[in-house]
Amino acid sequence: MSADAQPLTSAEDRQWATMAHFGGILGCVPSLIIYLVLRDRGPFTAQESKEALNFTLPPTVAALLLNLLVLIEPISSVCAVLAALIWVLLTVFAVRAGIHVNKGEPYRYPVNLRLIH
Repeated sequence: MSADAQPLTSAEDRQWATMAHFGGILGCVPSLIIYLVLRDRGPFTAQESKEALNFTLPPTVAALLLNLLVLIEPISSVCAVLAALIWVLLTVFAVRAGIHVNKGEPYRYPVNLRLIH
């Protein structure tokens, strides 16, 4: 933690932890930013942003690859449907986790690779 960075209050800690999960609607970038910037300022934020990052990273990479493969004509429609399906699943899980964490309770995704320790 830098010298001038204050610890998060309990309410701020819960708020940022919640936003890390809700950010999954946009992929792994919001949880990555929250994890890197705020992990040393609040324990709940650190725990939940890492959980959200671990969950959203693989599907985000897969969706990006599928969106690149859309440029290949014979498989473009299949790739577009798969990329959209990934986004829908990320959205459903992110909202579910965000609602749970907003109550102050930790959330664990049913399937998570835990790439970031």
